[in-house]
Amino acid sequence: MKRIINTAIIGFGNSGQTFFAPFIAANPGFDLKKISTSDPVKAAKANAIYPNTEVVDDAESIIKDESIELVFIASPNTSHLYLGKKALLAGKHVVVEKPFTVTTAEADELIALAKQLNLVLSVHHNRRFDSGHNTVKKVIAGAGLGRLVEYEVHYDRFRRELRPGAWREKPLPGSGILYDLGAHLIDGALDLFGLPDAITCMMLTQRPGLEVEDNFEIILTYPGLKVTLKGGMLVKVPGPVYTLYGDHGTFIKYGMDVQEEDLKKGIRPGSPDWGREPESIWGKLTSEENGVDVTHTIESEPGRYQDYFQNVYDAIANDQELIVKPEQARETIRIIELCFQSNREKRTVGYSV
Repeated sequence: MKRIINTAIIGFGNSGQTFFAPFIAANPGFDLKKISTSDPVKAAKANAIYPNTEVVDDAESIIKDESIELVFIASPNTSHLYLGKKALLAGKHVVVEKPFTVTTAEADELIALAKQLNLVLSVHHNRRFDSGHNTVKKVIAGAGLGRLVEYEVHYDRFRRELRPGAWREKPLPGSGILYDLGAHLIDGALDLFGLPDAITCMMLTQRPGLEVEDNFEIILTYPGLKVTLKGGMLVKVPGPVYTLYGDHGTFIKYGMDVQEEDLKKGIRPGSPDWGREPESIWGKLTSEENGVDVTHTIESEPGRYQDYFQNVYDAIANDQELIVKPEQARETIRIIELCFQSNREKRTVGYSV
């Protein structure tokens, strides 16, 4: 008989509503027992969508519940260490929304505790399961590019007005675009290329009244490879999301993964053609064939956020290896720390533990 893991979500904002609950509910290995939120509007929404799940108003009701085996933490970044530590000490496996923690010291503390207690700890770096990321993996592994020499990826939005009460836009530890969108791009680069030799970062605040950065450009330097990661909140007409240059060809791809927008529309994992991008945003690979430049359309790999959740299930129930290890998520936080140092000192810094 398949093991069922009693599961709970702490926090029911965008992460809890959009990226956690639908995938937990869709996976037969999980039983979504509880959701905690202190917001009455969000509580009513949770009750309406998940009528068989108990909605409580504080995290303690989840942490103290001995029947809960796995906790997903979808609360603000400043609470990740506190809640993650409490959940682990209560004997629960833990998944933390990205970014893992605010500092590497906090990440190290949670990693050591999970190891000591022999509990599964992972971080929700779901963008490794984007169609774009996995299409890029396919292109890099193929012969068309040749040797990759430059990789550039953008995560851009257009949001001119500030959002009242949004903690990510307040001058708090772990706020700002680098911890938010930048964490996705850094994790993706580390997944593809490993740790860099050096980091150069520039951050700007472009919207009036904002007290944290809302634009960044990071250059990660590897032997023979330049990796550029960019994000901004005032990009009305986005350019390519991915641009890859090799010594034999170039790959360019527009358009973001479709899973997030589908989830916000109420489309659920497992729907027909889930995660499949329209042909209009498939990438183009141009390379030389018999002395002539030829462009091929590369069909996007389907996005599969559900694979992250299945892997967490298998790590707990079947002792399988985690895809997103906490040690990897810790390195993303370390790169973020070095980005702040680079921006502050206006210089390139070497990677250091």
